[in-house]
Amino acid sequence: MGASADEEHMLLSNQFDSVSAPLRDRRTSKYVQDNVHGCIFIEPLFLDFIDTQQFQRLRDLKQLGIACMVYPGAVHSRFEHSLGVYHLAGEAVQKLKLHHGSELGIDRFDMQTVKLAGLLHDIGHGPFSHLFEREFLPRVCKGVEWSHEHMSGDIIDYIVDQNCLKTDPDIIKKAKEMILASSEFAVPKSTEKEFLYDIVANGRNGIDVDKFDYIARDCRACGLGCSFQFERLMETMRVIDNEICYRAKDYLSVYKLFSTRADLYRTVYAHSKVKAIELMCVDVLVEADSYLKISSQINRPADFWKLDDTILKRIETDTSDELRVSRDLIQRIRRRDLYQYCNEFAVPIDELEHFKPVTAQDIVCSQKSSEVTLREEDVIVSNVKIDLTRGRRSPLESIKFFQDYDSNEKLSIKEEDISLLLPASYQDMIVRVYAKKHDLVKSVSEAFENYQRRMYGNTKQVHATPEKKKRKKLAEC
Repeated sequence: MGASADEEHMLLSNQFDSVSAPLRDRRTSKYVQDNVHGCIFIEPLFLDFIDTQQFQRLRDLKQLGIACMVYPGAVHSRFEHSLGVYHLAGEAVQKLKLHHGSELGIDRFDMQTVKLAGLLHDIGHGPFSHLFEREFLPRVCKGVEWSHEHMSGDIIDYIVDQNCLKTDPDIIKKAKEMILASSEFAVPKSTEKEFLYDIVANGRNGIDVDKFDYIARDCRACGLGCSFQFERLMETMRVIDNEICYRAKDYLSVYKLFSTRADLYRTVYAHSKVKAIELMCVDVLVEADSYLKISSQINRPADFWKLDDTILKRIETDTSDELRVSRDLIQRIRRRDLYQYCNEFAVPIDELEHFKPVTAQDIVCSQKSSEVTLREEDVIVSNVKIDLTRGRRSPLESIKFFQDYDSNEKLSIKEEDISLLLPASYQDMIVRVYAKKHDLVKSVSEAFENYQRRMYGNTKQVHATPEKKKRKKLAEC
């Protein structure tokens, strides 16, 4: 007769606490050499998931989507990022157990759950990741609520069923809860060992091993320096009142986490050329959707897992007449004949609270006199929000610290007690406008200036187009 669930759980706990368990794990594990974390050991339970078609698909999802067309080194995939988060999740829970001993009651079940959540947290991403979720789907599936976190949960169930994996259902259930922990679809979590939900996707304050990995990995891939050192936070974090807290003297490391992330948004993720290519890729997918039925595959894991970044090559090499418009757009990307960046401005601080996204219609309606009459389909407006994860609020407000290792009380740190050099605002909203054709740049730029005058009484030309610079020089003459 088989053991009960409680007996199996106790068996796992005892195995975890025994001295020989780590040795047995190493003998049955495989390892990979990662360019960020070095040697990563992978235990049999996780190999069962990795060695499936659905997980291997992550090799064909670039971590930064099409950013590699601007930053050639940014070709790393969701596959390696997922292994990195798996590794850091295991390191984090192991360090907490080491620091607190038996006080937290961390057992092998907890270790496996957190590591599985780290491994599978991004498995629900679509082609080009956030572009697919935030730009493409809202245009073709208006009003539909969909998130990659929710799809991750569905695909995990699909993997278990299709590959007949013998995994504890309780581990699967809790791992899915951890993946959803920071999303709008988060489910009520257990108050027992609640701190475990802070490790992979932290909905409380945004500090998690997912960010630790992608910040370090993206900076390395794009050739950027990274002053943030996640190792310091990993070594000094403690659990107080069921919440992961950080040593007060490490407040600068915490702040660097969020400021480095914001720098990556400004210089890489939201780079003007990267956004131009993303906007073109969205149009490619929208034009191809009626023929390839891309959006119809988002609700069934059996169909969805077959979608990846190679869809662009599929469209490019397909000779169907229905895909002609999409193919032409891809050819424009290949020839670097991109949507033309015209200009941008940052929304004033006092207008952020009531800001409404600017639309192409707003720009077209602001046109006065011009050689060309603009249409909405000639203009694309990109509203780019860059913040420190907490919108217009400081991220330090939601983070708890402790004074020293002898302290059992958590505390908040006020920014005025830290430095007068910290920013007065924690969010930028950048309105950026593009013209789909070269000969429309002048007209779009003028209409954009008119819009700014009408809304804010002045213009803030951040990066003037060559046409704008030429007119300014002639005016000075």
